[in-house]
Amino acid sequence: MRGGTGQHETLIGIALMVSAVAGFASIDASAKFLSGTMSPMLIVAVRYLVSFVIVAAFLAARRDIVGLMRTRRPGLQVLRSLCLVTATMCSFVALRYLPLAQVTSITFASPLVVALIAGPLLGERVGWRRAAAVLVGFSGVLVVSRPGVSGMHPAALLAVVTALVNGVYIVVTRMLAASDPPETTMFYTGLVGSVLTAPALPFLWETPSAPSTWIGIVSVGFFGALGHWLLILAHRRAPASTLAPFAYAHLLWAVLLGVLVFGHLPDHWTVIGGAVVAASGLYLLYHERPRVTPPGEEGAA
Repeated sequence: MRGGTGQHETLIGIALMVSAVAGFASIDASAKFLSGTMSPMLIVAVRYLVSFVIVAAFLAARRDIVGLMRTRRPGLQVLRSLCLVTATMCSFVALRYLPLAQVTSITFASPLVVALIAGPLLGERVGWRRAAAVLVGFSGVLVVSRPGVSGMHPAALLAVVTALVNGVYIVVTRMLAASDPPETTMFYTGLVGSVLTAPALPFLWETPSAPSTWIGIVSVGFFGALGHWLLILAHRRAPASTLAPFAYAHLLWAVLLGVLVFGHLPDHWTVIGGAVVAASGLYLLYHERPRVTPPGEEGAA
């Protein structure tokens, strides 16, 4: 009976994980939709403010707000949030000019960045298998972005920056997992992000006239809160090593939303390069499967 219950919990965890990355893809789709009428900085500010209000209200109703704010490593909380705001800003600007699937494929190089910087920061050894997987993965990024080719858009470089900064964000999240609960980290993510971006609202805000724009504004914040909360619930149901491969469903959701919302079919270079990046990341997950990944590190949007 225990085995059956454990398997049932694992399946629920996987379903929650797939739903979480669908939420992350929906953030990007909402941001891309809004970029037609709003500046990226305004979209980032709205994303954090709406998400923070939702998260703070929900968490405050469930637990002591003072206890929620208590962190043993405030400096790391601020650094993590700075990384996330930077990654979000670069990603949203890139989404203004590039198809959803292309940006997602490039930013999914983040685990490869983690494989490189985890050595000096976390004391993990970088073996030849890890180094080879990283090189192959970055070759996939080159295929997607196609540097030196006339068709490359400069915004692809912002997607690369997103992957690099997101890698630092993931490592800092691992460091925080040993000291702070995920709800506290989630709270500080919204708090710091709002403090950093909200001052831009009075200078950039223009009241939308189209109902669809209001829907996009609510969506970008709502899916930000929902995606990260589902991620926490998923990790409470199943081991991180089991859930990690399903984070790559984000690519499939990005392709689906790109086709349905924007009519963008990914070209063959994006498909090939994205497959190479995903395969390299999955190999790293398999090779390092005994390691435990804390909740909340898969998405930086």
